[in-house]
Amino acid sequence: MIVNLEETKEYLRVDFEDDDNLILSLIKQAEILCQDILRLETKEALHDYEEKLKVPILFTTAYLYENRESADYKELNLNLRNLLYAVRESKF
Repeated sequence: MIVNLEETKEYLRVDFEDDDNLILSLIKQAEILCQDILRLETKEALHDYEEKLKVPILFTTAYLYENRESADYKELNLNLRNLLYAVRESKF
């Protein structure tokens, strides 16, 4: 994982353990979304961009955590594409 549970909980300002499994699941989902937007073949390829991916993964995890019931995935994808624009591979 690019970000760990502790730093994600700090970013979310969560100081209890009840949602740990949920947060771990959301971190994994955020990594998958980043991988898809970056058009990377493997999850291991994410580590090539580790420093540039911390904020987008934390942002995505926070968005999914805070909007569990009413997430706007179109808005999330647009924001995530903007955050990842500098490292996104161009393919036609």
